[in-house]
Amino acid sequence: MSWANLSLKKNILSGYVSQLYVTGVGIMILPLYIKYMGAEAYGLVGFFTMLQAWFGLLDMGLTPTIGRETARYRGGNITALAYRQLYRALSLIFLVVALIGGISLFLVADLIVEQWLQVESLDMGKVVVCVQIMGIIVALRWLCGLCRGVIAGSERLVWLSGFNGLIATMRFIAVFGSMWQFGFTPLVFFVHQLVIALIELVGLWWMGNRLLPSKADSKETIGWSLKPIKPVLRFALTIAFTSSIWVLVTQTDKLILSGILSLAEYGYFTLAVLVASGIMVISGPVSSAIMPRMARLHSEGKHDEMIQVYRNASQLVTVICGSAAITVAFTAEKLLFAWTGDGQLAQESAPILRLYAIGNGFLALAAFPYYLQYALGNLRYHLIGNLVTICLLIPSIIYAAKVYGAIGAGWVWVSLNGMLLLFWVGYVHSKLEPGLHAKWLLIDIAKISLPVFFVLWGISLLGLPTGDRIVEFGVVAALSITALITAVFTSSYAKTVISLRVRNG
Repeated sequence: MSWANLSLKKNILSGYVSQLYVTGVGIMILPLYIKYMGAEAYGLVGFFTMLQAWFGLLDMGLTPTIGRETARYRGGNITALAYRQLYRALSLIFLVVALIGGISLFLVADLIVEQWLQVESLDMGKVVVCVQIMGIIVALRWLCGLCRGVIAGSERLVWLSGFNGLIATMRFIAVFGSMWQFGFTPLVFFVHQLVIALIELVGLWWMGNRLLPSKADSKETIGWSLKPIKPVLRFALTIAFTSSIWVLVTQTDKLILSGILSLAEYGYFTLAVLVASGIMVISGPVSSAIMPRMARLHSEGKHDEMIQVYRNASQLVTVICGSAAITVAFTAEKLLFAWTGDGQLAQESAPILRLYAIGNGFLALAAFPYYLQYALGNLRYHLIGNLVTICLLIPSIIYAAKVYGAIGAGWVWVSLNGMLLLFWVGYVHSKLEPGLHAKWLLIDIAKISLPVFFVLWGISLLGLPTGDRIVEFGVVAALSITALITAVFTSSYAKTVISLRVRNG
């Protein structure tokens, strides 16, 4: 096994361990938030999560751009001086945008609370302060994007995974120490998150600067100019547009429902959607690992190797995300009851969880053509596809959410993502890599996911046992393991990896 392949697998493995931990901790701790803070206070936390996603609109494609240019610098395609000049120019933009965005959110906090959020029992003045703190936090966390781009582009994902795990522990678990000491209130929660955001920024800035080429190695002055952005401006703006559409696609329903539902109801909705978001989160390490690798292989002219990485990663995501989405769809109510112990919550939230899990499973796979276009440096089809998607999604979501509430939004989500996977992905493949799509869809996706579906469907027809939380958890765990084993043994790539592991001891 080559060093490059070993490094890629370590990056993917470390990314998965980190993402599973970060996601698992964030999800497992939610019942405690609701128990000690109350559903309405947790609705405020859900609004904060949604606000962070919308703040991504200000990214303007800069984070993926610095990641790609870092990979190109490591591949020898740009000089150290040009790379440092680009980094400095992007740093200026990040800082200015963070200041403008953070201050703007701070100033309109009272309007958000009074005119948009459906606050029932929380103190309005304290809620305004919480939203003001949210504005500062999202600005700080957005600044982290530049450093994350450098670290990911340098393929230092093992370090990044460990750091993410540490920050997640401080954010999700250590916060109970703060609230135990000062009170289980939203204000204490958000002050704690502010401190952690500062620590996160300092840590990422330190590592990112270590990975930059030394200033002493350059005989020319780096300077302070925005001109270095010009060569990558088209790529950055294309990503900026598509990223904005991505935020619109994934967050419009949450934004609309935050103004329709009471904060308590929004808290329950957020809980279900957050569980379903784990489907997308666990696909993140694969994209983080393969995007710089595919960009590097393309720059080195190794096209066949790049496509093989693409297909292997598709199978890996299908094995993990596909089996997870199908399992959640079959066990939504049992999963929620085993997790929260609240039968009514589980019954009301299960249909929402089921729809969003399936929709996110479709979306995790439909995202793959973007990774291919990213590596090729041409996001034209991604741009067109997202534009069409948003034109269909926004009016549908607005209508469905207002008329049918969370369930209506869920049906729009699963339907549109299913059509995206079936039709648009095939069109993009036919344009970029003729002959790939049939093999990709049948061998890398359907051959793995369909057996998982039919196995779980057959088991469910026999009747699943019911009981207390321990019994329900056992059922969910057993079906999860069954789904994963079925997926592994129907994936040629997964079987090859396991065979090599066994053979090499």
